[in-house]
Amino acid sequence: MSTAEVRKSVLPSGIRLVTESIPHTRTVALGVWVETGARFEPPEWAGISHFLEHMMFKGTRRRTAQRIAEEIDALGGQVNAFTDRELTCYYVRVLSDHLPRATEILADMLTESVFDPEAIETERQVILEEIKMYEDSPDDLVQDLFLESLWSGDPLGRPVIGTERTVRAIQRDELVRYLKGEYVGSRMLVACSGAVDHDRLVALVGELFSSVDGARTERTVRPPDVSAGTVFRPKDVEQVYLCFGYPALPQGHPDRYVQAVLETITGGGMSSRLFQEVRERRGLVYSIGTFTAMYRDAGALGVYAGTSPERVGEVVRICLRELVRLAEEPVPEEELRRAKDALKGSLMLSLEGTASRMFYLARSDLYLGRYVPPDEILQEVEGVTAERVQALAADLWSRRPTLAAVGPVDSLAAWSEAEQAVA
Repeated sequence: MSTAEVRKSVLPSGIRLVTESIPHTRTVALGVWVETGARFEPPEWAGISHFLEHMMFKGTRRRTAQRIAEEIDALGGQVNAFTDRELTCYYVRVLSDHLPRATEILADMLTESVFDPEAIETERQVILEEIKMYEDSPDDLVQDLFLESLWSGDPLGRPVIGTERTVRAIQRDELVRYLKGEYVGSRMLVACSGAVDHDRLVALVGELFSSVDGARTERTVRPPDVSAGTVFRPKDVEQVYLCFGYPALPQGHPDRYVQAVLETITGGGMSSRLFQEVRERRGLVYSIGTFTAMYRDAGALGVYAGTSPERVGEVVRICLRELVRLAEEPVPEEELRRAKDALKGSLMLSLEGTASRMFYLARSDLYLGRYVPPDEILQEVEGVTAERVQALAADLWSRRPTLAAVGPVDSLAAWSEAEQAVA
């Protein structure tokens, strides 16, 4: 079987282009990545990156919003986008024969959008509804509250979607100004995985994105300060949604795979310590687990759970006890082996499709500056030892955790018990 080939080029505009040619596939996934997001927004423009992403689908000089949708559908393709704290991505997945047309449509959206005032007002209402929907999802809301509290006062902790106040205030000229300042060649990466010819795509992207500003722009950011505070958001729900955790490793840290193993052991699945102890043995929760948030120079590792108000303090105490055990006692070899095999399996399964391979290809280049072969990751995971896991746990959990919760007002008494547990 033919093997995949990874190649990289830098266009005169500064746009980087990285491809992974997989000869045996008949589809291709292409993403245009921009190194911008909530972290880089002025406070008064919070949410503007996400707003701008929405507007890219609302019409260009040559296509209406409906025409964009019709042309993608006619290709049998899938197009979408997302914004996070450091990146914005527009991506499409099509048959390989349709790659030139799909790339042209994306380029038209990113370089020729008109930002019609009526469309802006319509999309503003859509985003305001999205904010309301987000507020009605306490399991998502509590994780953002946790990060906002952990990185208190830093843009990295702000919600990507912005706030009702800032979204209502953003004007057309500000969207255009933000676009011109952020969507420049030095901050753009085109990644493509599947049945792709690298040289042809270089020529195509160079032509279609020729209007992109090639000036190099620099920005200065510093790692966020960390706060070990607590925050409670009253909400009319049945459970208390908890999230607590610690500052952790950033993208690219040499011990990032040790952290991945540690997270898997702690709360990464049904065999994890928290799931087994808190749910299976004690029946205190329905859902419990861990998550990581990793950025260029900062990271966080958190525990989340949903429980009855009267059990909040008990759940937090038991979770903390399990974390302390990981810092004080080496992980048994069988448990370590299970976690490493689970990680390796999930990695390889996640790279089955061209879209997931494109995401992996892009993030490798954006955060590590090079393509990291999956075999290298497998070797790194295999090299994780019980001693390294214990040492990292002791380091990460050496400080007081940040604690956030969303729940009914009558659970405030139980909340004080949880605050005492992390004090």
